[in-house]
Amino acid sequence: MTHRPSPQPERRRRIRPFTVATLLGLSSVLAAQDLSIREYKPKSTLVVPAHPVPRAKYPVIDVHSHHWQLTPDSYAQVVRDMDALNLRVLVNLSGGTGEGLKRMLAVIAGSPSPNRMVLFANLDFRDLDEPGYGRRAATRLEADIAAGARGLKIFKNLGMTVKRANGARVPLDDPELDPIWDACARLRVPVLIHSGEPAPFFEPVDVHNERWLELQVHPERRRPPSEFPAFEALMAERDRLFTRHPKTTFIAAHMGFYANDLARLGRMLDAMPNVYVETGAILAELGRQPRFAHEFFTKYQDRVLFGKDSWAPAEYPYFWRTFETADEYFDYYRDYHAFWKLYGLDLPDVVLRKLYYANALRVVPRIDPRPFPPGT
Repeated sequence: MTHRPSPQPERRRRIRPFTVATLLGLSSVLAAQDLSIREYKPKSTLVVPAHPVPRAKYPVIDVHSHHWQLTPDSYAQVVRDMDALNLRVLVNLSGGTGEGLKRMLAVIAGSPSPNRMVLFANLDFRDLDEPGYGRRAATRLEADIAAGARGLKIFKNLGMTVKRANGARVPLDDPELDPIWDACARLRVPVLIHSGEPAPFFEPVDVHNERWLELQVHPERRRPPSEFPAFEALMAERDRLFTRHPKTTFIAAHMGFYANDLARLGRMLDAMPNVYVETGAILAELGRQPRFAHEFFTKYQDRVLFGKDSWAPAEYPYFWRTFETADEYFDYYRDYHAFWKLYGLDLPDVVLRKLYYANALRVVPRIDPRPFPPGT
């Protein structure tokens, strides 16, 4: 009997060119329909109970919002949008410093709704290379707090792209910055700090990277080792900073980019009692692990604050639905940020109240507690 060779090698040769083209993202094509991978948005046939939540169950303090410019008209529109969502207070992290900060404070103070937004100040690095930068920056911060700022926001450029004139990167735990953190402790204002990016952004953009599609659509989000420090190096610098300043209250933005590893995040919170986290822009991570995330939010209910990040009123109901319901398999609010579906965490009321407002009332100074339900 004549032996026929296996057809498998030939099949592999036919498949490989399409697979490589797809992974490189050059001109990905879905064979049957001749569609771009960006156009592939299948409609689920799953029929399950759905409970959209257009308005939060309790009033909310959002500790992570950005409004780079404010006018009386734009601020009035923001307040109207907040009312529809049951957002009581926005923490605008883009307050700037000096005269720019004062101008925004004046817009808020002169409005009919002066208690709906508070500002965090920002650092100015333009004089970084002049001797005594840390002390000068701390003095500027003290003036900003005296003017009405409620805290300090550190953007992701610190640790990644802020460099001295000689090209040396400024690490997050640079001792030159210690006077800034000491001033925050003395003034009793929190530091909301964005350190790094999601870990897959730093990894090779290959078949194993679960954010591959996002990094094809948004290649500017890649963080190659030739240009940026490694993810773990940034986390180590951040954790040394937190540990070296135990009297300073830090809020790690985006759940410290550990929302995909809540056990690791829990260990960090256990070791660093001066650290809180907020939920900005990581809803997709929480919504794919509803049972474990429910346990985490219950165990660390005093350490998590609500944050959204970019101002987009239509996106908030996805957060309410994820936190308040047990719904299954519903869409995330943006394409390519996550290709998986969300599941509700079904948080109990006592946890929701702390997440939505009570923890922020403790951490962010001088927010009027009267509009919020008592008893948490």
